[in-house]
Parts: sequence; C-alpha cells; structure tokens
Amino acid sequence: MSESREYLYQLKPCRPDLPDTLTEREQAIIGEHFAYLQQLLAAGQLILAGRTLDYDPLGLVIFRADSLEQAQKIASDDPAVVHGVMTATVRPYAVALIEQAHDR
Repeated sequence: MSESREYLYQLKPCRPDLPDTLTEREQAIIGEHFAYLQQLLAAGQLILAGRTLDYDPLGLVIFRADSLEQAQKIASDDPAVVHGVMTATVRPYAVALIEQAHDR
C-alpha cells in the first residue's frame, strides 16, 4: 500500500425512519455493513465510524485509502450501499485532532 490519505464517506439511509422500521432483510444487511466496517478496522483502514441518533440519521465513516478511486470503491462495496439500504458520498478528509485511545 502506498502512502494513504484520509477520506470520509457519509451514509444516508433509504428512508429517515430506517433504524426504527428495519425489516428482517435490512437487519441482516446492516449486520453485513457492521462486519464490513470491522474488516476495515482490522485492516488498519478505519479511523472512526458512527451515526447520529436522531430522526433522519446520518452515518459517518472516516478511513484511509490510497486514492479517491479506492476510497469510492470502499464506500460502494459497503453491503448497505450494495443492497440499497443506504447511499454513500465520498469526500477527501483530513483528521486534525483525535483523542488518544485509553481505557474508559
């Protein structure tokens, strides 16, 4: 892997009430999405992933990739995007400050 850069992909659910109205199929896809993010973490690419907790949620994934093309592929390969449960928008990103890991 060459020197990687940071990117952000923003996830928007297919409908604003998705977290409260998941079908069994969507629940399975969200499980695949979470496993996908865990794989990125294990590979040293994932920096942060999470979502807002209010109505009309927004997910954010901050990660490392070698190029914008690779970053777009990572986002488009997310099972939630592949199966149409969420859409993703990729943008170059630069982490300016980050909390150091510690026991809570």
